[in-house]
Amino acid sequence: MRRREFLGAVTASIVAGAASGNAQSAPGSQATPASPARKGRIKQGVTRGVFGRGASLDDSCRDAARLGVKGFDLTGPNDWPTLKKYGLVPSMYSGPGGTIANALNRKENHEKLLASMNAAIDEAAANGVPNIITFSGNRNGMADAEGADNCVAFLNQIKAHAEDKQITICMEYLNSKVNHKDYMFDHFAWGVDVMKRVNSPRVKILFDIYHAQIMDGDIVRNIRDNFQWIGHFHTGGNPGRHEIDETNELNYRFVMQAIADLGFTGFVSHEYSPSQGNDPIATLEKAIQICDV
Repeated sequence: MRRREFLGAVTASIVAGAASGNAQSAPGSQATPASPARKGRIKQGVTRGVFGRGASLDDSCRDAARLGVKGFDLTGPNDWPTLKKYGLVPSMYSGPGGTIANALNRKENHEKLLASMNAAIDEAAANGVPNIITFSGNRNGMADAEGADNCVAFLNQIKAHAEDKQITICMEYLNSKVNHKDYMFDHFAWGVDVMKRVNSPRVKILFDIYHAQIMDGDIVRNIRDNFQWIGHFHTGGNPGRHEIDETNELNYRFVMQAIADLGFTGFVSHEYSPSQGNDPIATLEKAIQICDV
């Protein structure tokens, strides 16, 4: 290298270093490294579990933002200031829509849930929270047809408010074989029937790919054939709900490619538990790379 070229390179390095140092030490700024460049066709989110046990919300948000994550699922109002500090969207409000076992399929729950959900819709709209999670509830001896009728009746009462505030109510599709015995919305066709009868752009299915694989399989075909009824996705490796890498039976890169090709603009949020001995952040970074199609 010639002397003039060498001096120019040194000078450029010093200037870049000074600029970097100034950016990191700006008063009042959040010291979060710039996130890596992503293709961004899939808008990715996370849940608390991917960071492993003991991780604070603040640390989890900092790591999520550093990795280029956009949303953080299954949070409530007390969490939202921390998420927003790191530029993360509270992508799924959890709590006001009932519990997995006890929710929309029982008429005796409707009055209480209508009050909590209507209040949550207003709260979500005021805080930039796009989605609220809800559930069918367990069967407890109830016929699936009756439960579907009851869910449709409830959702038809709430949908106008959700449409007015542009908040999406997402009913989660879960497995009853391994994790949630007796849960009513355990087959995709049941949920699609409910969605068709409600027929609202603001009432959708939370398509959990892990649960769907256990109960129905045929993941990509089901997504493509019923895309209009899906508002949100969760990931998780099967078996075990661990990493979504080559240690599970699902080809997540292919699934994400199919979702991206459909023009999905909502969130795909990671909801798995890192296997014992695996570094949670390295595992998450790999999951993000797999889904960044």
